[in-house]
Amino acid sequence: MLLSSLTCYRRKKFMKPVAHSKPDFIRQLIKDAVSGILKTVPPRLLNTRTGHLCDRDSLIADFDNSPQYEQLLSSAAAYELYECKGHIRETVSAHFKYATLSHRWGKDEPLLRDIRGRTVYDMDLTDGLMKLQSFCATACECGYSWAWSDTCCIDKDSTVELAKAITSMFSWYRRSALTIVHLADIFGTGLLSSSVWFKRGWTLQELLAPRTVLFYTRDWSLYRECSSSNHKEDVVLLRELEDATGIAQQYLTNFDPGIDNARSRLQWASERHTTEPEDIAYSLFGIFNVYLPIIPGESAENALGRLLAEIVTQSGDISVLSWVGEGSTFNSCFPAHISINVKHDGLQVM
Repeated sequence: MLLSSLTCYRRKKFMKPVAHSKPDFIRQLIKDAVSGILKTVPPRLLNTRTGHLCDRDSLIADFDNSPQYEQLLSSAAAYELYECKGHIRETVSAHFKYATLSHRWGKDEPLLRDIRGRTVYDMDLTDGLMKLQSFCATACECGYSWAWSDTCCIDKDSTVELAKAITSMFSWYRRSALTIVHLADIFGTGLLSSSVWFKRGWTLQELLAPRTVLFYTRDWSLYRECSSSNHKEDVVLLRELEDATGIAQQYLTNFDPGIDNARSRLQWASERHTTEPEDIAYSLFGIFNVYLPIIPGESAENALGRLLAEIVTQSGDISVLSWVGEGSTFNSCFPAHISINVKHDGLQVM
């Protein structure tokens, strides 16, 4: 009886409305929520309404000066204390929902130094700028105030930042509210599978990581005018994706990163290519959920060797060692490159 009374007392004590607390307490809760949310998103985002690139400080300032902040100050006070943090976090998360761009790099892609301090919508047009403007405008039309593109939201002149971005990219795409895929080589009724997008290394994780994806053709029309809000939920498109990638629909719609079924995951990447040879391994770090250091200037064989060694160490799965061809200089047990050998069902050197 005493224990029951004590439990009831504690429950009443901690369910007091936040209105009885000082406004500064609510402000601190909001500040903590904003800080926590921003740790999970890219360090820079494009404001799709204004065309400005915003860093962490700018993102915080934007929220502090937004109507949502004032509304949250008022609404949070009406919640009981134990519910207040959840309400604040939900509101802040909704404010910072962002869209990501997946595409194949073309000519004249705008870099961070090109757009910093400028308005994307007001800059002189190049092919890359037109794509960036269209991406931001499309994200805005879909209801997202924030957007991220790998071309201009990463400081590629900073080795440290670039390395961190490479290891974080899978999680950024996973946490995005929408990934917009621009297929620059698909016109009108062209087939999805004919796009070179399906042959690039980095786009594999950009396909698997996000839960919501929309495909757009060269002129920024929805692929086959499919009006679904998520092409991963469209039966016809899913069948096309499965045919184009060789990846079963269950993985396309509900992919979990990890080292399970490592051999199949390696085969998904076997016919893909990257501009920098070592990136074929780096682009798989997120898919396997392994976190290895990025080593500037390392060879492709070394990068792949480190990845395979980590997979074997963590899983004990030695099936990745079944291959034919030339051995790697990293370790002769490993292949130098990934490709499919149908006859031997193995990993083979190109």
